[in-house]
Amino acid sequence: MSREFPIGLTPPDWLVRNLRPQQAPLNKAAVARAAVAMALPLAIGLATGYPAYGALASMGALSGVIGDTADAYRMRILNIAVPQLFGAVGVTLGTLVYGHGWYAVAAVTGIALLSGMISTIGAVASVSGLLLLLNCVVGAGLPLPHPWWLAPALMTGGGLLVLMLALLAWPLRSGVPERAAVAAAYRTAATLLTMAGTDRTEEYDDARRAVTQSLNQSYDLILARRARQHGRSNELTRLLAQLNAITPVVEAAPAAHLAGRPLPSRIPEALHHLAQAVETGYTGPIALDLPVPGSETARAVDHALRHAAEVVTAPDVDPRGIDDRLDRPAALGIRTARAARNVVLSANSWRYGLRLAVCIGIAQALVSLIPVPRSYWVALTITFVLKPDFGSVFSRALLRALGTVAGLVIAAVVLAEVPLGWWDVPAMLLLAPLIPALTPRGYGHQTMAITPVILLLSDILNHQGTALLLPRLTDSLLGCAIALTAGYLLWPESWRTRVGDRLADAVADTATYLEAAFAPADDPSARARMRRRLYRDLSVIRTEFQRALTEPPPTGRRAAAWWPLVVAVERIVDATTAARVRVRHGAAPPSRAEITQIALQLRELAEGVRDAETLTPVRTDLTGPADSVLEPLRQEVAAARSLASPR
Repeated sequence: MSREFPIGLTPPDWLVRNLRPQQAPLNKAAVARAAVAMALPLAIGLATGYPAYGALASMGALSGVIGDTADAYRMRILNIAVPQLFGAVGVTLGTLVYGHGWYAVAAVTGIALLSGMISTIGAVASVSGLLLLLNCVVGAGLPLPHPWWLAPALMTGGGLLVLMLALLAWPLRSGVPERAAVAAAYRTAATLLTMAGTDRTEEYDDARRAVTQSLNQSYDLILARRARQHGRSNELTRLLAQLNAITPVVEAAPAAHLAGRPLPSRIPEALHHLAQAVETGYTGPIALDLPVPGSETARAVDHALRHAAEVVTAPDVDPRGIDDRLDRPAALGIRTARAARNVVLSANSWRYGLRLAVCIGIAQALVSLIPVPRSYWVALTITFVLKPDFGSVFSRALLRALGTVAGLVIAAVVLAEVPLGWWDVPAMLLLAPLIPALTPRGYGHQTMAITPVILLLSDILNHQGTALLLPRLTDSLLGCAIALTAGYLLWPESWRTRVGDRLADAVADTATYLEAAFAPADDPSARARMRRRLYRDLSVIRTEFQRALTEPPPTGRRAAAWWPLVVAVERIVDATTAARVRVRHGAAPPSRAEITQIALQLRELAEGVRDAETLTPVRTDLTGPADSVLEPLRQEVAAARSLASPR
């Protein structure tokens, strides 16, 4: 007779979310680069009689492999080369204070403060700050070869080897990643139109979020390059025009979805044809074979598709008529000065820098007072775990511990069965590719892949074999405990400050967007920029909520309670865009009084969200003309306000 498990044995939702692996495609090129970049230095070191030098170069290659995530070649230079420079500075400073007791503690703690502060600037700065601190910890904890410049040179050389391998195909594939990114935006828009008007609401919402993410990535990639080339590249100007041309299609999708009638299959098929033309650079005629539109929504979709086709097939584009939509980034010097000023004046950067410095200081002081073999591993663990921009600190500590245990099992087999010497090269050829293969699956998988690689390299440096295993497990668990205690539990962030304020800002911005969408003096470029920024902000908020859902109560429970409101705000923005599209293509415009009433209700909702630690009841009896173009929007606002109630 079967018996059900007691309810207390059922794993909580936050734990299930942490342990669920993410789905991601395999980057075969990155896998091959990792194998070559990490095994080749070992082979050269063994061949020249300096295996320790080869191990140090492979350690540098490891950081390059971790940063080898960009598709575009110019972005690979930033993602790999810039962090390597910071890493060289870090290992140099660490080497200078090695063996100096409390001076080393003070120096590493100061570097931790700086690392944490610059990590708040952006993605490349975050990885650079991470590598600055990691290499400083290694230099302060390991006896590296002399003279002082040798270890930085070897480790930087290993990282630059990854960069060289990543750039080999650049002369043959220049511009291909950028075209592929824009084509991907067209394909995600085609999926969105396929879902529009159907009863598959959840799939439509997923498709809309995929469009937002694809557009964000494409604009970031192309505008970053265009800023460096000052708009002189015809190819980038053309790609930016094609990316702008998809915006009317994306704006028409909410109107088509609210119409409640699926679009003919020829419409998304036309977008797939345009995506193929973008990817191949084709500028010849394209037969779209679109159906005759019979409503304002159908006319909006038809007009948007024909406009996109004209832009995609145009042989020449006038750069003076291209609007950057998100505004072109400022010059590098201006952005650097602005970032430095923001870091110094930002409370968020100081808060994160202090959190990291306190944890690293505790770890360094602890291992200075209590002799711990290879104590640098404790600080390394804290550095990896305490990265809020990489995910929830609690989740990363949990996954770090589990991933380390799994990685130590693999490392035990390797250290016990693979003899020192040339057999380390084929072992590295097998282990290194696991890092880019498993990293997209989640942080726990990445830790599981990195652990045996680091232990193999450590064994080449100190010849301790399986004796490394238990100390590494102890150090990892100690580092996770310090990060959870001093970097998480002792810094209770207000739920309202962390998430509520951001969501309230998005609701208030939606009210501004509504007023701008129906303003008498309509500026399409300004409206498009406003809509793109709003969707980007909502994407960031959604990411923050998803991180919060992986944390234990009360944070995870609050995130689950507020989650429907996030979805409701996204639908409000969609309904606003749909109303504007319908008006442009024949629907009667709403009155100013109606617009003012809905905007007022949105701002009232925003203030309620901003002032509340928990959701509170609000009035939902919104009324207006039943045949108004804003009626769907009014319903969405009422639904959002009804969600703002205790559960």
